[in-house]
Amino acid sequence: MKTFFQTILLLLTIQSVIAQVDYNTISENLLQAVIDNEATQQYQDVIANATISDLQRGLDTDTKKLAFWVNVYNAYIQIILRPNPEMYEDKRGFFKIKQIPVAGMQLAFADIEHGIIRGSQHEFFLGYVQKLFPPQFEKDLRVSKRDFRIHFALNCGAKDCPPVAIYTDGNLDYEFDFMSKRYLNSYTDVDSDKKEIQTAQLFAWFRGDFGGSEGIRQILIDYDVIPESPRYKLFQKKYDWTLSLNNFVTIE
Repeated sequence: MKTFFQTILLLLTIQSVIAQVDYNTISENLLQAVIDNEATQQYQDVIANATISDLQRGLDTDTKKLAFWVNVYNAYIQIILRPNPEMYEDKRGFFKIKQIPVAGMQLAFADIEHGIIRGSQHEFFLGYVQKLFPPQFEKDLRVSKRDFRIHFALNCGAKDCPPVAIYTDGNLDYEFDFMSKRYLNSYTDVDSDKKEIQTAQLFAWFRGDFGGSEGIRQILIDYDVIPESPRYKLFQKKYDWTLSLNNFVTIE
């Protein structure tokens, strides 16, 4: 009888601990350990051993989901590519490999980016077409509304990717704005003589996420990257896919 009650108590304790897991804090600690070049396995294990229901309860707003998944994505880019840089030679294949353990599943970077963070957007239609039949885990975990600023937060490992910062659910709006303005200022050039603006190629790949050509122009204006007038032509720069890890910044 004593063993039975001890077992029940243990199960209740485990359930209580699981219920108290702050997955946003776990993702922040994971990425901080990556940045500090410290052991990450304890945080990886928490994320891997969670259940879909655990993540649904813990990440119950879009803000929490975005902060968690961006941190996890950025952390695993470093975790996987630091010891295996040769994997980046086949970039298209690399992002589709099921290699990130989350909630009893193996997810690909593409699953996290396009399926969860972008709300089941089809990878090849510039942000204008949502998947007709997304897998159940996407429907369970994805954001309800896209946020174009994730494109200035996700780091894919390339030289022209946005740098890596730690995102928190409590201050995400400011953090996304800070990093968006920082990236766009770094990757936008205004040529007054030619009346041209050269800016990030990310805009071309995810045009629908940004609201099309007019949306892109308005974003650059809103972040004080370009003047509202005169109205110069917009062009996208060629993207540098050279592998460049350990590109970390602190949000001020």
